[in-house]
Amino acid sequence: MIVATTISEVRAQVRAWRQEGLTIGLVPTMGYLHEGHASLIDAAVAQCDRVVASDFVNPTQFGPNEDLASYPRDFEHDRQLLEEHGCAMMFYPSVDEMYPDGGGKTDTYVEILNDMPKQLCGKTRPIHFRGVCTVVSKLFNIVTPDKAFFGQKDAQQLAIIRRMVRDLSYGIEIVGCPIVREADGLAKSSRNTYLSAEERQAALILSQSIFLGEKLVAEGEKDARRVVAAMTEKIQSEPLARIDYVSAVDGVTMEPVEQISGTVLVAMAVYIGKTRLIDNFIVEG
Repeated sequence: MIVATTISEVRAQVRAWRQEGLTIGLVPTMGYLHEGHASLIDAAVAQCDRVVASDFVNPTQFGPNEDLASYPRDFEHDRQLLEEHGCAMMFYPSVDEMYPDGGGKTDTYVEILNDMPKQLCGKTRPIHFRGVCTVVSKLFNIVTPDKAFFGQKDAQQLAIIRRMVRDLSYGIEIVGCPIVREADGLAKSSRNTYLSAEERQAALILSQSIFLGEKLVAEGEKDARRVVAAMTEKIQSEPLARIDYVSAVDGVTMEPVEQISGTVLVAMAVYIGKTRLIDNFIVEG
C-alpha cells in the first residue's frame, strides 16, 4: 500500500491508474480507524479497482471548545488496518498540506445554504458541516474518485454530501454503508475511546433506544412524535445520559416530520459524561 503525504503524490498516482483504465474509490476518514471504517474499505474494494483512504483530522469542522486537540490518532494502527483490507493508497496529509495558508484555516469554503446543515447536529455545531463540505470537496478534487463511501452513522453528513455532489455536478457516486455495531449494540465510533468503563455501559442506552424506535415503527406506529417521545423517555432513564437531540426528519431534506411516511431518519445525539455520541435508524419509504 502506498502512503502519500502530498496532494501531488496522490494526483500522480491516480493519473497513472486512470491511464490503465482503472476505477477509483475514495473513503474519507479522520483516522483512529475501527471496524466501521474497515467495512467502508471492504465495500470500496469490492466495487472499485483501486481504493484511496484519506486519514486527516480536519480542523475546519471543529468549533471552539470541541475536541480537535484531543481527537484520537494512531497512524500505525490505521496504516495496518487499511493495508489488511486491501486499500491501495493511504492519503495522510499535514494540516498545512490541506490548508496552505497555515493554522488550519481557509478563505474559501463550500457551504450548503438551505436548512439541511442547521438541523440535528447543526443546531449545536453551526460550522461543522461547512467544514465537512469544504474538506470533502477538496478530497474529491484531489482524488477524482468514481465512487466515495460514507457511513450511515453520520446520516446527516451523508445526506448533505449527496446534496453537495448533486448541486456542484461532481459526477461521483456516493455510496452509503450500514452502521457497524459492537456485539452489545453500541455503534462503532472513534469517540468511544473517551468513555470510562461506567460510561461505556451507560452508552448502551443509545442503541437500546434505537432498537425501541425501530420496534415501534415495525409494529405500525406512524406518529413520529410518539416514537421520539418513547426513545427520549428511554434515554432519560440513564443517569449519565444528557440529550442533545432526538428527532425524526425527512431522510433527504432533514426537515422535521410528524408522520413516519416516505424515507424518514430518526436520529439522536447524546452526551455520556463529556462524550457526545450519535446514532440513528432509517425508515425507507
